[in-house]
Amino acid sequence: MTPEQLQDVVRTAVGAVVERGALPVDVPADVVIERPRNPEHGDYATNIALRLAKPAGRPPRDVAALVAEELRAHAGIATVDIAGPGFLNITLAQGALGKIAVDAVTSGEAYGRTDSLAGQKLNLEFVSANPTGPVHIGGTRWAAVGDALGRLLEASGASVTREYYFNDAGSQIDRFALSLMASASGRPVPEDGYAGDYINEIAAQVVAAEPGVLELPEAEQQERFRVLGVDLMFAEIKRTLADFGVVFDVYFSERTLHETGALQKAITRLRENGHVYEADGAVWLRTTDFGDDKDRPLIKSDGAPTYFAADCAYYLDKRDRGFDKVVIMLGADHAGYVGRYKALSAAVGDDPEANLEILLGQLVNLVRDGQPVRMSKRAGTVVLLEDLVEAVGADAARYALARASVDQTIDLDLDLWSRQTNDNPVFTVQYAHARISSVLRNAADLGIALGEADDVDVAQLTHERENTLLRALGEFPRVITAAAELRAPHRVARYLEELAGTYHRFYDSCRVLPRGDEETTPLTVSRLWLCAATAQVLRNGLAVLGVSAPERM
Repeated sequence: MTPEQLQDVVRTAVGAVVERGALPVDVPADVVIERPRNPEHGDYATNIALRLAKPAGRPPRDVAALVAEELRAHAGIATVDIAGPGFLNITLAQGALGKIAVDAVTSGEAYGRTDSLAGQKLNLEFVSANPTGPVHIGGTRWAAVGDALGRLLEASGASVTREYYFNDAGSQIDRFALSLMASASGRPVPEDGYAGDYINEIAAQVVAAEPGVLELPEAEQQERFRVLGVDLMFAEIKRTLADFGVVFDVYFSERTLHETGALQKAITRLRENGHVYEADGAVWLRTTDFGDDKDRPLIKSDGAPTYFAADCAYYLDKRDRGFDKVVIMLGADHAGYVGRYKALSAAVGDDPEANLEILLGQLVNLVRDGQPVRMSKRAGTVVLLEDLVEAVGADAARYALARASVDQTIDLDLDLWSRQTNDNPVFTVQYAHARISSVLRNAADLGIALGEADDVDVAQLTHERENTLLRALGEFPRVITAAAELRAPHRVARYLEELAGTYHRFYDSCRVLPRGDEETTPLTVSRLWLCAATAQVLRNGLAVLGVSAPERM
């Protein structure tokens, strides 16, 4: 019995007490189930009696006695004790606790998935690096965390569209094209341009694709370098992200907003809502009406639209596509955007708290031999996604970046994350899975099969280490739910590390396979089910993080 299943049992028990007229209260929609800090106090505890005491007009311990009587009649519950002011400490029947292992194995990839976010249609935008250079380490963190968050939200029942917004219009693209032209012509890159070996590589590819491009008039030449250069650069961005295991459902071009009239449509809507005015030859959105620190220009005095105008059109485009909530992941250097985005959401008539969510992430510092790593072979001044993967591997990179809360700066030790030792967190988790896979292979070689779920006697699992592992497995659905609601994939990583340690302690204390001429017993099979359940949960958790679960290491 998992904590979620026990919630239903407690709710049903309260309902029975209410139905017979002993408690004049409404049956609560939610029931808090916790694991006591002291295992001697039972498997789980609930404060339901304390919550119902006031509306019932009864002392908490009296309410607890009524609910405890119903719970004790349940076949899956061994004992119910009333503690302190009215807490209920619940010890499950041995078979009920062991049933967690059976549920995990038989549910397979579905174990841990919930419907806590069912019905929500979310647009999740992350990375969105400009197509003026390869993905750097900051974008790499968002790639790992964003992809894990998308998987996590889907595991909680939400419908998620992963979206990449690439700014292929504006002055930075002009500087990119001019940088490519300079490189192709053998001239120094403009002072405000882009530098690095990748510029030379892209420029050479443009010339190879169109050998006569350097003979064109300057304006035409710049346009060809812009179009081909952006296509080539973005193709490389998509390739490196795909190699990292990150693929988007939608790649949205900023340029299309200009070409389709979406910008003017957005400004018209904002004007109709009464929030647009003109001053100093420019067009402004009165964002201060919605808490922003200053109003924001939409059209500059020279008639050119601002980046914020494109942001307005893009937000409306997402909402018009039917998304309930727009979730945007930004680096900490974009913290100033939060106020204006929320004001924008309110100005179009939305509720910023319900329809918009902005997540801010801190920086990543790479360290090797105790010293910061700053330089990239290709980019010259920054560390790239490819540099990190080359140093530690894709699995370790994804796990390391998703393991910390996004509001924390990471000092990522390349020496640590490349080691195949237990101080490397991803190695510890993957090794636990590989160790279990070895046990299951050895069992198969001995002719020991798991058999049917109905035939396994999980009541055999009575050892303290077995019970601790079962309770840990039972927590997985709650971990997924909480991590999704809090937008915190790192909670899954930390849970997996604890689970791996719990399994190793179980394995060191409880012999799974028979030795020599020993007979296979029902306990042997039950422990194999427990091993298989742990492997399944490790696989499911690693899958949420986009990390592999190797069977051999």
